[in-house]
Amino acid sequence: MLILGIDTSCDDTSCAVVKDGRQVLSNIVASQTKLHEKFGGVVPEIASRRHLEVLVPACQEALQQAGVTLKDIDGIAVTNGPGLLGSLLVGVGFAKALAYAAKVPLIDVHHIAGHIYANFLGETLPEFPLLNLVVSGGHSELILMESHGQFRLLGETRDDAAGEVFDKVAREMGLGYPGGPYLDRLAETGDPARIPFPLPKIRGSRYDYSFSGIKTRALLELEAGEKSEAFMRDLAAGFRKGVVDQLLNPVEDLIRQTGARGFALSGGVAANRLLRRESQALAQKLNIPLFVPPMELCTDNGAMIASAGYYKYKLTGGSRSQLETLLLECSAGLPLRSWEVDVG
Repeated sequence: MLILGIDTSCDDTSCAVVKDGRQVLSNIVASQTKLHEKFGGVVPEIASRRHLEVLVPACQEALQQAGVTLKDIDGIAVTNGPGLLGSLLVGVGFAKALAYAAKVPLIDVHHIAGHIYANFLGETLPEFPLLNLVVSGGHSELILMESHGQFRLLGETRDDAAGEVFDKVAREMGLGYPGGPYLDRLAETGDPARIPFPLPKIRGSRYDYSFSGIKTRALLELEAGEKSEAFMRDLAAGFRKGVVDQLLNPVEDLIRQTGARGFALSGGVAANRLLRRESQALAQKLNIPLFVPPMELCTDNGAMIASAGYYKYKLTGGSRSQLETLLLECSAGLPLRSWEVDVG
């Protein structure tokens, strides 16, 4: 079964063709980094306009690279939230028209579900129950999957997301855009012990996160520091370690409690080198496999949407009528819900 995946949730335009939810035949990503670089962040209006310009060529290139035509496609999966509303509207509107014209099912995919299913595109399939740590510029969440499409939120950030604080601190340090990868590289050469960042105390759920305090602490250290190269390296290293320590702090307890048979990272911050190393060490300690997407599938991409769309279609069926296809809506703050099984 061939699924065309479309993602326009933020600033990257991506179309991909995936076979049977596992085999990536093409994955085209049109980056907007250069457009937003001078603003230090994504400008929603610019992002949505750029999606309009490049979505059709990206789709054509994805089909061509996969060696198929639209007639060969069995279904179209599209991100309908969460994300930037203007960007989502472009992708969903395009996917509606394409599915209607081609008379194929349209499968709506939650962006977080897409990130999780990036780990199903590797050679080894994860086993359930699976604990997922989804970390990006907009999300920091611990999600348990006991089977396909069954999502249980165990912990989330109370304020900023981990990727967001990486980018904000990197920007104040004068690093490149987007800041997270630049800070990660700089931290590799620093001493994390010089400027320690202790774990925050969070009232309520013991598995929730809070990154606003660690961000403020880093900015205060930056303001008071001597701005030497050595200081900047050490600040980056200490800050990165503080964020990673907090991200992984609840994982061992949750894996033992839930009996998870695997641990998976996903989202843009899954490309962080320290997070990958520490996650691997933790997985080895617990004697469970670690699943991490390849670098190109950590950031937003159509292949992960196609994979999630395939598994959702197989589980829920394709009962949506053509009219329901045209009425599909998108939402900037769409909550993640488990998929309803088609028992008909």
